[in-house]
Amino acid sequence: MKARYDVRMDHPLFDLIEQKIRAAEEAGDFDNLEGAGKPLPKVDDPENAVFNRLVQESGAVPEFVRLTRELKRLREELAETGDRTRRTDIMKEMSMMDAQIELARKGRY
Repeated sequence: MKARYDVRMDHPLFDLIEQKIRAAEEAGDFDNLEGAGKPLPKVDDPENAVFNRLVQESGAVPEFVRLTRELKRLREELAETGDRTRRTDIMKEMSMMDAQIELARKGRY
């Protein structure tokens, strides 16, 4: 094994994970990886770089964007709905959604 950890993790899967990594190294699965030997790309927020990349790759969006999309869907539903009770309910939801969007934009939601 190329690297050993000084502190042994006390997790039931640690031995299995270590075994899989060792087998992959011996099989050459880590040889010739794209970017091997090159410096890591510069990032604006190194402490959160991995988290930010995972969020971006998963298609996650800021809360105000998600809420804005939901508001658009409600507007479309309102335009298509003739039921007065449902229209009233939708307008109430839209009103609450506007407030939530403002809070999310300010980082408070």
